[in-house]
Amino acid sequence: MHFQEPTIGEIIQKANNLTPDQIESILGYQREHKVRFGEAAVALGLANSDDVMWALAQQFHYPYSGERDGMFSKELVIAKNPFSPQAEAIRTTRSHLIMKMYSGSEPRKALTILSANSGDGRSYFAANMAAAFSQLSGRTLLIDANMRSPRQHEIFNLANAGTGLSSILTGRAVTNVIQPVKTLPNLFVLPVGTTPPNPLELAERPAFGLMIRELLSKFDHILVDTPALSQGMDGAVIAAKCGAAVLLARQNHTRVDSLQSLVGALRMSDTTIVGSIVVDH
Repeated sequence: MHFQEPTIGEIIQKANNLTPDQIESILGYQREHKVRFGEAAVALGLANSDDVMWALAQQFHYPYSGERDGMFSKELVIAKNPFSPQAEAIRTTRSHLIMKMYSGSEPRKALTILSANSGDGRSYFAANMAAAFSQLSGRTLLIDANMRSPRQHEIFNLANAGTGLSSILTGRAVTNVIQPVKTLPNLFVLPVGTTPPNPLELAERPAFGLMIRELLSKFDHILVDTPALSQGMDGAVIAAKCGAAVLLARQNHTRVDSLQSLVGALRMSDTTIVGSIVVDH
């Protein structure tokens, strides 16, 4: 039996409850102006551009939240505006990281997101990169290891009270700490949970490395958000246990000597630096 995918017009019609008369007026405008159904619907005020983007995403089975959906923060451009230049730049970066991380015969590693200073865009980059990886095949896990000022639960609108990463590292939680992300079915997030008073000590515990090794057997891609180097050595310690890191610098903001300090901290371990990225966020 052959199943025919619905057209963009059919998806818009169903989503907007368009009447037969409205459909006929759209088709008439479409024929007269030689435009696509979605463009005609927008021109007549019977749909908006977000409706068209949502319909396009549905047709191509592409996870899409939409501008009007308050489920995620506006920072999550991969879900809120996946056809924007920013989202395309993130997907391009994802391709480069895949070529760097999954070429050769080395063991799989978790990718740590590092930067020298607060405000460099680490959480923004980590969230969007994790969402971009989740749009590939396989399962992606985003770990919020910024146990000083966690943000991933805010970006993804997830609960952060009680159990989380800090609970695992202190031996107080073993189940129900990893949360699935709605509308992004292949993405999971491990939030910090209760913010601990001793984040560096928790990062240094053997439990962190053991946890990463266990999770690498369950997820295809793991990305880890961390605190800035200016807040402590947490990020470098975590990167050493994850095995790989990407360095972020903010355009017209990050100083060269700060990046040199970050690279110097990583040289104390065998962490693989898979790339350096300049962001303007």
